[in-house]
Amino acid sequence: MEQQAIHNYLCDFFESVECSIEEKTKDYLTVQLTVEMDKALMNRPFYWHYIEKTGGVPNPQKLTFITNFSSDQKGEHIHFGSPRLHQIFHLTKEEGSFIRLFENRNGEPTKQIPLIPWLCLNVAVSYQCDLKKDRFRSIGLNLLNGQMIDNFHFSLLEKSLNLVPKIPDFAFTYSPLIMPKSGIGRIRQFLENEIKQEDLSWANAALERLEEDLQLLNQFYEEIEEKPESYEIEKAAIEQLYEPKIIISIINGGLFYLTKEAFQ
Repeated sequence: MEQQAIHNYLCDFFESVECSIEEKTKDYLTVQLTVEMDKALMNRPFYWHYIEKTGGVPNPQKLTFITNFSSDQKGEHIHFGSPRLHQIFHLTKEEGSFIRLFENRNGEPTKQIPLIPWLCLNVAVSYQCDLKKDRFRSIGLNLLNGQMIDNFHFSLLEKSLNLVPKIPDFAFTYSPLIMPKSGIGRIRQFLENEIKQEDLSWANAALERLEEDLQLLNQFYEEIEEKPESYEIEKAAIEQLYEPKIIISIINGGLFYLTKEAFQ
């Protein structure tokens, strides 16, 4: 992929995820991340844990991506092999795993049937420290009135609705009042609010184990005035092992256009 193509790709990506591009030239672009993109890209779990626990004002980071390496601009050089670009590719893949299906009520062929847009997100909520636990959630959001349904995917399976990839004859769709991008944000906020109400004793216990192992490490090196590189490597490994974090990952999702009877 040529550098100009990477530059254009980055512009399209950050605009699609509603990040503000504050400065853009042919050589670089400066992007103000949203909270969601900061969490996805910047690996600052302790910062976000602190902000969410204390109710502080979030301060998402601002990044400058340089695609022309001859530029004197300070920032992050990005090219096809750079980890950051592949991180963004991965996010694009996650956001792009969507389908679009329509309920087919073929038993009423002469009646105009309105279909209501629903956004479904299937997500994994991962609780990580030296132990790990994953939960699967499927949330449906009515894009007309904001109604939210848990276990949406499983409910659809139970109802055995006839879902087809093309809008059926004698059917029409309502235009969403809530845009899908905004709907994704609502669902994510719903899950984050749930998580804030959960018991976080597991995270506190992990931090206690972290502190205990760091104390042991410091005791081992306490008589060495200038700590060797091995100390920093071991310390980083301990912190990475025990650091508590909660990660919400979109697995897939879709837009489902359903009759009002589907979820009455």
